[in-house]
Amino acid sequence: MIYIHIPFCKQKCSYCNFHFSTSLNFKDEMLAAMKKEILLRKDELQNNKIQSLYFGGGTPSILSSDEINSLIDEVLRYFSFEKDIEITLEANPDDLDKNFLKNLSQSFVNRLSIGTQSFFDEDLKLMNRAHSASEAESSIKRAQDFGFENLSIDLIYGSPVSNFEIWRENLAKAIALEVPHISSYALTVEHKTALENWILKGKVSRPKEEEQNKEFYYLSDFLKDNGFDHYEISNFAKPGFYSKHNSAYWKYKEYLGIGPSAHSYNGYDIRSWNVSNNQQYIKKIDSDILPKEEEILSLKEQYNEMMMIGLRTTWGVDLISLQNKFSSEFLEKLNNQIQSKVEEGMLIIENDHLKIPEKHWFLADGIAADLFLV
Repeated sequence: MIYIHIPFCKQKCSYCNFHFSTSLNFKDEMLAAMKKEILLRKDELQNNKIQSLYFGGGTPSILSSDEINSLIDEVLRYFSFEKDIEITLEANPDDLDKNFLKNLSQSFVNRLSIGTQSFFDEDLKLMNRAHSASEAESSIKRAQDFGFENLSIDLIYGSPVSNFEIWRENLAKAIALEVPHISSYALTVEHKTALENWILKGKVSRPKEEEQNKEFYYLSDFLKDNGFDHYEISNFAKPGFYSKHNSAYWKYKEYLGIGPSAHSYNGYDIRSWNVSNNQQYIKKIDSDILPKEEEILSLKEQYNEMMMIGLRTTWGVDLISLQNKFSSEFLEKLNNQIQSKVEEGMLIIENDHLKIPEKHWFLADGIAADLFLV
């Protein structure tokens, strides 16, 4: 699978620490560099028949449909698509006007991930989103009108300007709009963001973990009651609408990341990442130099990643795969580590898979960290 990072946004959200630029001055040079990177790295994937192509960012919908199509065409020069390929475009509601959606509906893009975040203006103002609550709703309806059934929306809970009742109404609105996939995250305070600055200056309250905990469990119960599967801590889908792309991440599949700050993984022991600087990225690609660093993961690091990622999902960690990949020493340590947590009900073993019961998923990162090898 292939991920393409579009490093441009109209404006900076208050909570975001991803790599992007609000200047489009070098957009054409960036797109040319991305196409060249695809050429330079066309032999990195073991299988050149891909089942997922994902445009993330940044804000990919800041591009025109022609620019998106030109990147897809470049991928098709060196790779082929599975018949049921999923091609996802992350989009902001304010970009999804009729003309853009009409053109996009005639392209290979068959899935939209819409950065809704909330259906309430007060939430959106705190987040410094470019769209309004009414645009959040109307963009989803327009996308459906143009034939996009495979839709995902992002929703953020635990905002200091929100409350439990608003969160319930947000979820009820998502159900009423018949969206088949929802990714939902607690509002987190990242370093060097506007949100952190506002909190430090006392302009905004810090999000309360107990409120986020309450809203997370309501989210899970409510969506399951409405026919969604809770298949990863932050992801919910109607049957048949799981994200192929993200599911591949969680199952340790190989992937190729194109664009500044994009990450890649060979499916075994090598991770790499591109420089998080647009000008450096363009300059190096122009010189036929791959602007990336890489690391070889030790067996301990591979083991810890399998724990961290697997325990966030409904599938859990495949104990047979662990047994085949790691030495008996690793497995003996695991058996010793999990014994008390199994007795406490924090972990279960089911069909040769180690899992965290869903009622404890809010604590998953801490439970996984307790199992790390150091």
